[in-house]
Amino acid sequence: MNTQVPIVGAIEELRRYVGARRAAGERIGLVPTMGALHAGHLSLVEAARRTADRVVVTIFVNPAQFGPNEDFARYPRTLAADVEKLSSVGADLVFAPMADEIYPPGFATKVVMEGPACADLEDRFRPTHFSGVATVVTKLLNQAQADVAVFGEKDYQQLLVIKRLARDLDIATEILGAPTLREADGLAMSSRNIYLSREERERARQLHDTLTDAARRILHGDDIGAATGAARARLADAGFDIDYLEARHAETLAPVSSLDEGPIRLLAAAKLGATRLIDNIAVQS
Repeated sequence: MNTQVPIVGAIEELRRYVGARRAAGERIGLVPTMGALHAGHLSLVEAARRTADRVVVTIFVNPAQFGPNEDFARYPRTLAADVEKLSSVGADLVFAPMADEIYPPGFATKVVMEGPACADLEDRFRPTHFSGVATVVTKLLNQAQADVAVFGEKDYQQLLVIKRLARDLDIATEILGAPTLREADGLAMSSRNIYLSREERERARQLHDTLTDAARRILHGDDIGAATGAARARLADAGFDIDYLEARHAETLAPVSSLDEGPIRLLAAAKLGATRLIDNIAVQS
């Protein structure tokens, strides 16, 4: 029987826990989440466990990273179920603060980034998103003072943003990316997948299938523009409303036009009905 992972809501309690574990000579891992946990999140906990003695998971639905017409109000909040899942994989502490613990009255600071945060991908459609992400992640990294923090590669642009802010702001925590966990048909696991109707869920697999086919075409020598253009047309024919599907340099997110320009990542965002899906894959043999 699993012992329930303890929950704290105050920064002082989090720091007290981390301080005690550090004094005992232990290495601390951090997994920031917004809750509504699925197997993909649990894989991040397991990845953190492989490099740390103790794993702290944060659960906070961050209002600063939602735009005015996005789904903050209806974003799933399932703390009890989340804690049960985290207990099953041996997380050591849950930090689940209220909004005024993270953004107390009079809060007046935000982190504004360039570089990978301004790649004309997610930022084109969610212009305030990465400032909200960068601000809350900077706070969580400072609050926890962990040795390592693990983020999923599904939010690939976000991962590069967080790696850059940690370097630029001299944050000592090592930032690690963990592979995207997928459903049996290839759909990237996401808390938002529950919004898909049955018919939309059946079609959703085509996002990953299409990226995989485009990557194969590029590796076989097809023109990158032709391969990504065909992929966009295939998704449009399947009923997706495409925000972007692009080939970018895997480290800088700069546009690329040939395999010679460096490691390539294909990144896509598209809507099925009211649900926005994102995915990405490496172009590699």
